[in-house]
Amino acid sequence: MAGPTAQRAVPKVGFVSLGCPKALVDSERILTQLRAEGYATAREYGGADLVIVNTCGFIDAAVAESLGAIGEALSENGKVIVTGCLGAKEEVVQSAHPSVLAVTGPHDTEGVMRAVHAHLPQPHDPFTDLLPPQGIKLTPQHYAYLKISEGCNHRCSFCIIPSMRGDLVSRTLGEVMREAENLVRAGVKELLVISQDTGAYGVDVKYRTGFWRGRPTRTRMTELCRALGELGVWVRLHYVYPYPHVDEVIPLMAAGKILPYLDVPFQHASPGILKRMKRPASAEKVLERLAAWRAICPDITVRSTFIVGFPGETDAEFGQLLDFLAAAQLDRVGCFAYSPVDGAAANALPDPVPETLKEERRARFMQAQQKISARKLKRKVGKTLQVLVDAPGVGRSSADAPEIDGTVRFKRGRTGEFATIMIERADAHDLYGRLA
Repeated sequence: MAGPTAQRAVPKVGFVSLGCPKALVDSERILTQLRAEGYATAREYGGADLVIVNTCGFIDAAVAESLGAIGEALSENGKVIVTGCLGAKEEVVQSAHPSVLAVTGPHDTEGVMRAVHAHLPQPHDPFTDLLPPQGIKLTPQHYAYLKISEGCNHRCSFCIIPSMRGDLVSRTLGEVMREAENLVRAGVKELLVISQDTGAYGVDVKYRTGFWRGRPTRTRMTELCRALGELGVWVRLHYVYPYPHVDEVIPLMAAGKILPYLDVPFQHASPGILKRMKRPASAEKVLERLAAWRAICPDITVRSTFIVGFPGETDAEFGQLLDFLAAAQLDRVGCFAYSPVDGAAANALPDPVPETLKEERRARFMQAQQKISARKLKRKVGKTLQVLVDAPGVGRSSADAPEIDGTVRFKRGRTGEFATIMIERADAHDLYGRLA
């Protein structure tokens, strides 16, 4: 008689995920597919049969970080598959690291899996029944990113995302809502809606009607927000260009259907700079919209990001940005000194701003915003806030997105649960209180 068949070891894949939340969702999809096909994940390079590195390639610093991560994986393991935004520049990866096994671009789960199959054969008996319905997530159990579309139709002069991720492609409303429901059933308390351009959701399919829970529902941001608002969890909107129809979601915030939080990347306020950036909107119209939003939903938190030191930015144009900041009184703000991106149209613009001046302007901008933030947070002292606990003693209110905004600090609390906190003091970024 033949002896017992030797049990085949389960192949293990290491994974490194870099970049923004949109790239994180791509990583989650790849990991979900790996698990569905029976692959295991390894926590250390040495325990992996090969390593996948999901890269970022938006600015020079991100390219350097990605190339460094690829080099580390090659040094520690030797077998590396590269995917993500830097993968769209295959020649850059191959020039720096010619020994990588394969290179694919962003949002390409199929391409990554073809490379994995070529270098690490698929197990014969994948345990698909062990795959959770919400898929594999890299975020904590109580919140998750919900990507509703891929790509972008804008052609901002400082950005190369469309060249890497393509034009806008919206997921069907039914597909998005099925994922959202699975996440909520798995215990997720907060859904963070992301894309390259959330407000444009559905424009590529002409807002085609889909179906959810047997009801016809248009593939459009407002209708999606209404549907998500029925799930009974926090819903937070990110990367929303200020299109006119964005006004339609503010009443949903006022009614408590979705969080009173809007992440709008204004980028600048000077008409001249916005024109050179090829950005829509004007500072005057933005201020009018902000006033209208706050009239409907006084508790709304508006977050934005800005770029200083864009090519040709004069002292007067930077002054216009500071004036806008003072008038807009935004709640949460991020600011970046302009960094040339290989392949961006802005690289050809004249009159680059010296690095020292860029940093000086960024520091002045953030100093001005810090005073605004401190005043706004001080108004919350003495109030009671609902907080989602990220770890014992650390949570976030409706005004705080994970990793980019402030926190609420207190004693105790259970991770992943809501807590009611009495705010006792504030600084420029965080709130401090006690369990009410």
